[in-house]
Amino acid sequence: MGRPVPDHHAPRVLVTDVTLREHGQNVPLDRLDSFSVETRVHVAQHLMGAGVQSLEVFSCVHPKVAPAMAPDILGRIASALGSPAGADLITLVPNRSGYRTFLDLGLGPDGYGHALGMFVSAVEAHNLANLGRSISASLEEYETLAGEAVSRGIRLNGYVSGAFGFREPAGKGLIPTTPEEVGGLMDRFFAMGVRTVTLSDLQGVADEEATVRFLAQVLELRKGKDLERIGYHPHHLSGHKAVDNSIAVLALGIRRFDASLGGTGGCVTGAPGNQPTELLVRRLHEAGAITGINEELLRGIGDALD
Repeated sequence: MGRPVPDHHAPRVLVTDVTLREHGQNVPLDRLDSFSVETRVHVAQHLMGAGVQSLEVFSCVHPKVAPAMAPDILGRIASALGSPAGADLITLVPNRSGYRTFLDLGLGPDGYGHALGMFVSAVEAHNLANLGRSISASLEEYETLAGEAVSRGIRLNGYVSGAFGFREPAGKGLIPTTPEEVGGLMDRFFAMGVRTVTLSDLQGVADEEATVRFLAQVLELRKGKDLERIGYHPHHLSGHKAVDNSIAVLALGIRRFDASLGGTGGCVTGAPGNQPTELLVRRLHEAGAITGINEELLRGIGDALD
């Protein structure tokens, strides 16, 4: 038999695994022993060994918020991982204090070569709860930090949380967003020099139909611009429904997706889990997409987090 003919029309998809960052932000102090440096290094190395080329590994938040993100712990993990060839390691930075930690840990291009992630919410109430200030204040500080980071050669990613709306606590109802609002935040990030902007359904408020309708409107407003630089990050109580959303979004031309092993993770402000990396990769392959990830090697990696 001859060699199989590659399908040049099959979509190539980048899956970013966010397990270590999202799960880590939610590990309490009394459970840090089970989320040890060795465990986190093991998970990261095995993910890369399975073909996952993009990983969110850290968030430079205050250890009172996320004990697993204490700078001394992050420094040990960064040193153990080094600068693996062919891997894109990403660290989220919420503010100038986090940016200083990023630099102090040597995560820039003169050290371990991490990309720096900047994030805001599309909803004022959530930005206040998550970052302790207004959307405009967050963006203004990020614009200053981005200028400094770009001058150092640091690669930048942008994230918009609550892009599909935000449910207020105590059943106060859904605060909606508009494609115009989300598009405006994307423009602000792209103007800062980010490589990509990922849109997150923080609470899983949009079903498959609503997700496709909203994203189609966002893309229509952009007239096809930056399509290859837009990512999708769904949360949902049901990992299967989150993946259903992603497969539907794939048909719109989106080729970047965030996922977490076993659907772990959430948000410090309260959010259901992520779409499971294992399930997303399987469904993408069934849909004919190319991820470069070995499903067999991927299975079982998340067991280390139990």
